[in-house]
Amino acid sequence: MGLLDRAGGELTARAEDAEILVVNTCSFIDSAKQESVNTILEMVQHKVANGGKARRLIVAGCLVERYRDEIRRNIPEVDAVVGTGELEAILEAAGLSAPVSPMDSASLFNILVSRAPSAVHQHSHPNEVGAQVEISRTAGQSGSLDAKSSRAEGDLREQQGRFSREHWDGATAALPEYLYSEFTPRILTTPKSSAYIKIAEGCDHPCSFCIIPQLRGKFRSRRLESIVAEAENLIARGVREITLIGQDTTCYGEDLGLKEGLSTLLDSLAVLPGLKWLRFLYAYPNKITTRLLETIARHDTIAKYLDVPLQHASPSVLKRMKRGGTANVFLRLIEKARATVPGIVLRTSFIVGFPGETDEDFAQLCDFVTAAKIDWLGVFSYSDEEGAAAFELGAELKVPKRTIEARRRRLMKLQQKISARAKAEWVGREVDLLVEGESEETELLWQGRTSLHAPEIDGKVLINDFGMHEVLVPGTFYRAEITESHDYDVVARIIE
Repeated sequence: MGLLDRAGGELTARAEDAEILVVNTCSFIDSAKQESVNTILEMVQHKVANGGKARRLIVAGCLVERYRDEIRRNIPEVDAVVGTGELEAILEAAGLSAPVSPMDSASLFNILVSRAPSAVHQHSHPNEVGAQVEISRTAGQSGSLDAKSSRAEGDLREQQGRFSREHWDGATAALPEYLYSEFTPRILTTPKSSAYIKIAEGCDHPCSFCIIPQLRGKFRSRRLESIVAEAENLIARGVREITLIGQDTTCYGEDLGLKEGLSTLLDSLAVLPGLKWLRFLYAYPNKITTRLLETIARHDTIAKYLDVPLQHASPSVLKRMKRGGTANVFLRLIEKARATVPGIVLRTSFIVGFPGETDEDFAQLCDFVTAAKIDWLGVFSYSDEEGAAAFELGAELKVPKRTIEARRRRLMKLQQKISARAKAEWVGREVDLLVEGESEETELLWQGRTSLHAPEIDGKVLINDFGMHEVLVPGTFYRAEITESHDYDVVARIIE
């Protein structure tokens, strides 16, 4: 979006008004792929409809990495495909040319505060990207800015065939290698006070249920100085909340030779003037160090929030997932986090129905959830993805879909009770509240978030009393008191 804007494209909020349609896709699980395909077909109708303005339809993102030739073959109305590692090709695909006039850093960064235009459709899985499109640097900008580097684990995984795409029809052999920098033009599609910063790309882990390494390539970190510069640019333009993302943020800097790289990065960002809240998402369990927890505790600006997808609690399932760990190991980690960072909120996600998951395995998971008392919890139904190691497990190990869905519902019902008890303890607290605007559920209420709520994925704070204010200003921080609680959400009144 940033490259298109800089090259003279005018973004529109209405697909029917667009001359160029770009669908940015996901290929992580079946439901995401289906949503992506449905949107492509919807955009085809805009292109072929009588009187339609659309002249070009471009498909970008992870679906291209997986099904490049199939998209071209089966949807001939698609004019171009752009994979996750070739985003500079978006200009050629759109029939635009890059501007040749020199630009300074500020104008090149070019943040435009706006909501995401519907003409650029975004599909993302929480473990893949944040809520906005990240555009790579134009060709030739790598070199001294972000030299190629890798982790020893990634090199070993590559030798073992972890990143192989030879059985993917139409996939290019070369893995994505791009990294955007602070000089990359970008459109801010989140509310004006909040922004995501991607600090790394790719993943080296061997998780047998996941194809992200084949889609996104080997793990690679951005330079620390580049991330800090981007954060400073965002803050200068009014952003007060920054969320760091990557397929695994806790590996940050290892490929650059940094020890405790994420802690070092957090120390550098937390002290930036004007920053109110800082958090990071997607921590790998065995990468959560004492220093990282102490860093979270030390800075007031760092949200007391830890997102660590555990995936399961049964040792046998975790072993088949190639994740490692046990329920007891995870419980000790949680105990340590809560002792080191008083008041910390924990978020995790689990996969139910992984091949070979027995009733006993699922019971162990339920027992763990009861003992751990996780604050925010998501449950995913196992999706059998061709190309993932788990896909090759025998048919006799595959769990019936009806059983998978029953287990998912049961686990979420268990979590609902845990969450309701936890939220009841919020009543009477005073909190800093970032007001987002009118509630999505009813115009009679407004909504916001505390630092213990990550954007989009956690519960909400519903506001039914503006206090001394006639109106509230979205994107502004207020002091509030929690007055009542529900299963996942709480209700608050503004006090100052």
